[in-house]
Amino acid sequence: MIQTKPSMLNLPNLLTLFRIVLIPVFVGVYLLPYAWVNGVAAMIFALAALTDWLDGYLARALNQTSPFGAFLDPVADKLMVAVALIVIVDQNPTSWPGVWLAIPAAVIVGREIAVSALREWMAELGARTRVAVSVIGKVKTATQMVAILFLLYQKPTLNIPVVEIGFALLYLSAILTLWSMMIYLRAAWPILANNGKLPGH
Repeated sequence: MIQTKPSMLNLPNLLTLFRIVLIPVFVGVYLLPYAWVNGVAAMIFALAALTDWLDGYLARALNQTSPFGAFLDPVADKLMVAVALIVIVDQNPTSWPGVWLAIPAAVIVGREIAVSALREWMAELGARTRVAVSVIGKVKTATQMVAILFLLYQKPTLNIPVVEIGFALLYLSAILTLWSMMIYLRAAWPILANNGKLPGH
């Protein structure tokens, strides 16, 4: 029986590519000078977050996991989050809450760069699983997504202080971000302390 290689353009990967395509659409909408842009931008971000969950679920359910998808999925996630944080801070440079959002935004983006570099380095050593996504990392991601969604939407709904909740959740996300980074560094530390060699080598 002839076995064929799995296609890179399967449904999960197409959803991931769609999420990347949404990024310039999201930016373009958010920068428009109209009152409705916050709601639409929040909907676009929510759609991107949904595809993030859906592509992973379908990849497992349909047995369509691939190296290309494993590479592309976290890239799409980090791009969307970084761009969303940048435009939120940029649109509120000196007013509440933008002036204080720059701090957790910088922490989150900086952590993603550091952990991505760490994972790449560990992969080169064949120890990629030592820095796999932790439970804290997943909680951080969920908190981060809700925070950004609230900060994009901004408008109080049903007497719920949307901006204030988003602000608090983003700081919580920044704390969890640092916590998860410490977990990754702790897992990688035996190799870092052993001059880049696996313990026992």
